[in-house]
Formats: sequence, C-alpha cells, structure tokens
Amino acid sequence: MLTVYGMKSSGNCYKVQLLLEQLGRPYRWVEIDSAAGETRTPQYLAMNPNGKVPLLEVEAGRYLAESNAILCYLAEGSPLLPQDTWQRAQVLQWLFFEQYSHEPYIAVARFICRWLPADHPRRADLPRLHERGAQALAVMERQLAQQPFFAESGYGIADIALFAYTHAAADGGFDLSAYPRINAWLDRVRAQPGFVAQQV
Repeated sequence: MLTVYGMKSSGNCYKVQLLLEQLGRPYRWVEIDSAAGETRTPQYLAMNPNGKVPLLEVEAGRYLAESNAILCYLAEGSPLLPQDTWQRAQVLQWLFFEQYSHEPYIAVARFICRWLPADHPRRADLPRLHERGAQALAVMERQLAQQPFFAESGYGIADIALFAYTHAAADGGFDLSAYPRINAWLDRVRAQPGFVAQQV
C-alpha cells in the first residue's frame, strides 16, 4: 500500500491526498509535524534528504518527494494526466507556474498570516507577497476565460495543484471576490467525483 508522509494543514500535502481520493487508491497517511522538527530527524532525512513533506513511499525503501512530481507519478495512466504530448506539456506548464509564480506568494502569505505572531518581522513581506500573488491570480483568471479548467484536456492534476492553495488564499489576505472565474472554477473542482475538503 502507498504511504504518504504529510501534514494536513499543508496545501502541498493536500494535493496528494485529493488526488489519491479522486483516483480511489488506498493509502496510509502518516501525519508529520514539520513545525515540531519531525522532518529533520535522522530517520526522516534518510527517506527525504530535503527534509520536507509530502513524501510518498511507493514500496519499502522507495520514496518520491516534491508534491507535483508525486501528482505526475500517481496520475500516470489516468484521465487526470493526458497521454498526448502537447496536452501533457500544458499540464506541466501549469504545474511549474504553480510552484514558481503562485505557491511562493499565496502559500507563504497564508503561512505568515495564520501561523506567525502579529509582531513577527516576516509580516513586512506581506505587501510584496500580495502584489505578486495578485499577479498570479490575474493570470489564472485570464486562462479561465478561455476554458473551464487549466489544461484543454479538462480537469486534471494542474487543477489539483492550483486548487490546493487558491481555495485558501483568503487565509493569506487575498480577496478572491475580484476573480469571478476563479471562484466558478473552485466550485467546479469541488464538484468533481471523489473530492474531499482539506482538513486544517
């Protein structure tokens, strides 16, 4: 059975949980508290030298890290990752966008607002994070004016990756009311078979 080492409050971990639920694949979840140092123990670093979650254990001694790499691995052969090379490249485009232009701003703002004290120095970063996060949301809004999901092949792991932190963007101080197409897309994702809400 697949084992996921993850933290329920993490959007990157939620991606993996959501995909597994929608694929209907059995798995075991091991909750790891990275804030308590559980990803820095010698035992965990032996599994993932980068010391982060999520981590997928495919079989004894075989591990895969990085949330979007895990999505690609698990979705292989399913409708959630197209076989056509052009359509697959579109999916990858949005996975890279999510990790480079979206998650570093929207997820980090969420972390600062939810888990750091009001007088923490990192709160000074919020104006820049909000500016760059709004740019990412504007890109998404424009894309969703053209089609209902991010890749032309339809709902898939590009949507799962982007949903994970977008649905919780308000936690980081983003006002999603300015993005009607994103809100409609969030509802379409929630309506997909096997959808489960994030447990935080």
